Parts: sequence; structure tokens; C-alpha cells
Amino acid sequence: MGDDLRVPGLANVFAIGDTAASKGWKGEIVPGLAPAAKQGGSYVAKQIRAMVESRGSVPAFRYRHWGSLATIGRKAAVADFGILKLSGSPAWWLWGVVHIAFMLGVRNRVATLTNWFWAYLKSGGSIRLITGGTQSEQ
Repeated sequence: MGDDLRVPGLANVFAIGDTAASKGWKGEIVPGLAPAAKQGGSYVAKQIRAMVESRGSVPAFRYRHWGSLATIGRKAAVADFGILKLSGSPAWWLWGVVHIAFMLGVRNRVATLTNWFWAYLKSGGSIRLITGGTQSEQ
């Protein structure tokens, strides 16, 4: 992958998100996560606009890592922003706030908050797991 997210040998083809293996944060491969894909998409849009408008190329892609958030259960999450690290309930609430903040549209935010509130009241009983059955059940 080139520094401009172009696919080698294909001048008008770009790769972002899970399809890209570009160098980024601390010289590591950019992670296959939504923030990286969003940054890559924005960068490629600038590249395409520059091509259409016959301007010079855009500087090399640079992934900016703002931190990591992961929910791992009910009131259990981890957050790592370099100097600030959280776990447990505070990280879980932060994960929820950040997740809602990045959603598009009030309707999506309200629907998600409503669903989460209902699942929280029901203790998350709507989760379905397929774990396989015993020999006698098959």
C-alpha cells in the first residue's frame, strides 16, 4: 500500500479500512477499526477531489490514534487514551457516550438510547448465543 492509500500498480484505485495495510500510528500497521476507516475515507476523498480539480497530490496519509475503547460486558469496559486509562463502570459509561456521540442523526441516537435503556432494565436478557448442543440434542 502506498503512502497515499493507492493500490500499487493501479493509479485510480484506493484502499481503506480492512482492505488497507498502510503504515500509521507509531510505524505500525493501521488497525482495522472504524476510526481508521473514517480517517482513510476522508483522506481518499481529498485525494480524489485533488485529482478531479487537477491540483497537486495531497500529503501522505497519516493515521491519528485518539485512543482505544472496548466494552467487554455489563458495566465492564476498558479505555486507553495514553495518559488516561480507565476500566470497569467508568469506562463502560464513557464508551456509551462516545458511541452515541459519533452516531449520525438524532433519530439513530434516540433509538439506540431507548434500546440500551430497555436492555439495561431487563439485565440484557435479549442476547442470543449459539454454543452447539450435546450429542443427545442433535
